[in-house]
Amino acid sequence: MRENIEEFLVEKGLLITALSSIIIILLIIFFVLSQGAQSIQSVGFFNMLFGMVWNPDANQYGILPMVVGSLGITALALLFAVPLSLLCSIFMAEVAPNRVRRLLKPVIETLAGIPSVVYGFFGLVVLVPIMRVHFGGSGFSMLTASFILTVMIMPTIISISEDSLRTVPHEYKEASLALGATHWQTIRNVVFPAAIPGVITAIILGMGRAIGETLAVIMVAGNVAQFPSSILDPVRTLTANIAIEMGYATGIHYSALFATAIILFLIIMILLVVANYFHYKKKVVIGGGYL
Repeated sequence: MRENIEEFLVEKGLLITALSSIIIILLIIFFVLSQGAQSIQSVGFFNMLFGMVWNPDANQYGILPMVVGSLGITALALLFAVPLSLLCSIFMAEVAPNRVRRLLKPVIETLAGIPSVVYGFFGLVVLVPIMRVHFGGSGFSMLTASFILTVMIMPTIISISEDSLRTVPHEYKEASLALGATHWQTIRNVVFPAAIPGVITAIILGMGRAIGETLAVIMVAGNVAQFPSSILDPVRTLTANIAIEMGYATGIHYSALFATAIILFLIIMILLVVANYFHYKKKVVIGGGYL
C-alpha cells in the first residue's frame, strides 16, 4: 500500500513538473507577443522584418541587417566549430587512450562552464587587436564574433557527439573488423553513421546557444545596425539589439524590441524544425538498416 502511494505521488509530481514547464513557456510567449503587438500593428510585420534601417528617433524599425548579422555569425561559428568538434569527439571516443580521455573530458567540461563575459573579455583584449592588425578595420566584426562563438559552442558539440559515438553497440565494430575493415574504415563507415542522430542533436544545441548568445557578441561584434558587406564588417545581432536598447526604450521603441524577440523566436523555431526534420529522417534511415 505504501509503495503504491509513493508511486502515485512520484507520478503526479512528475506530471505537475512537466505541466508547470509548459505553462511557464506559454506565459513567456504570451507576454512577449502582447508586448510586441503594438509595434507590429504600427510598423507592419514584413516592414519590420525586411526593413533596412533601424533608427528609433525617425520611427524606423527595420531589423533585416540584424537578422543577417545573427544568422551570419551563427553560420560562421558552426562552419568552424562542427568539423573541429566532430574530429575531437571521434578522437576521444575511438582513438585516445583512457589516460588522455580522462584528461581531456574535464577540460572540455570546464570550457563549457566558463561565463560568456570571460569569453567576451578575452575576445576584446586579445582577438580584436589581432584581427585589427592582420585584417584591418576596427577588429570588431562578424568574423571576430564567430571565432568567440566557435570556442563557446565546441564543448557542447564535443560532449554530446562523444557520448553518441560511445553508445554505438560494440557489436557493430566487431562485425566490421571481422569483415576485414580497418579501424578508420570502421569509424567512418559504421560508427559515425550510426551516431549521426546524436551528432545532429549536438549541432542543434550548439546552434541554439550560438544564435542566442548576447554578452560575448556585444563585446566583439561592433554593434553597428547596418547591412554587412563582408565578414569583416561590424554587425549587430538581434539579441544584442534587445540588450543594448532595452534600458532606455519607451513607447513604440520598447514594443519594437519585443517584436524583435518575436522574430528571433520565429527564426529559432524554423531552424529547429529544419534541423529536427533531418535528425528524424536520418534516424529513420538508420533504424531501417541503411548504414
